[in-house]
Amino acid sequence: MELEKIFENNKLWIQQKLALDKEYFNKLIEGQTPEVLYIGCSDSRVSAEELMGAAPGQIFVHRNIANMVPNSDLCVMSVINYAVMHLKVKHIVVCGHYYCGGIKAALESADYGILNPWLRNIRDVYRLHRKELEDISNEEEKYKRLVELNVQEQCINIIKTPEVQRAFKTRGTKVYGWVFDIKTGHLKDLNIDFDKILEKIMEIYRIID
Repeated sequence: MELEKIFENNKLWIQQKLALDKEYFNKLIEGQTPEVLYIGCSDSRVSAEELMGAAPGQIFVHRNIANMVPNSDLCVMSVINYAVMHLKVKHIVVCGHYYCGGIKAALESADYGILNPWLRNIRDVYRLHRKELEDISNEEEKYKRLVELNVQEQCINIIKTPEVQRAFKTRGTKVYGWVFDIKTGHLKDLNIDFDKILEKIMEIYRIID
């Protein structure tokens, strides 16, 4: 897309919004009250608001390569803190997508330079679930399953944080794992049973009594 076209599109977008509501932008500056924190992939084919049909102000969004939530990443940790402690979101979603380039790269034995530390987090997910993944003979199905397991592990990383534990206890904030299927356009809820997964290990990570 040419940069000049972007500014032309912006002008058309403004006209369309004002045609529907003359106070549209005045309302936006009043602030935001999103109920959902969405952590997704930076992939240019996956637009959070568009795939959910959400309007500006409804979704608080953070995106990075392969929708990761490593505890060493100050950026994603700051987003979670702000969303939970200040915006008081009710729902936290980690949304991966099939045919993710970051997941594919992690499956390869290759040196990706500066990306190596980031991809190592995905390879750790593979290590944790190696038996299940290596029992899958079809490479595409293995690839897709790693996408799902990566979402699951990032959700668990979120649950480990004190802000989220406190929000769950005081107002019932919940965490969800989703996958977007680029091939069909469908959004899939993985319906992860976190209680079962964390049953034996949550005592290690529980910070808020």
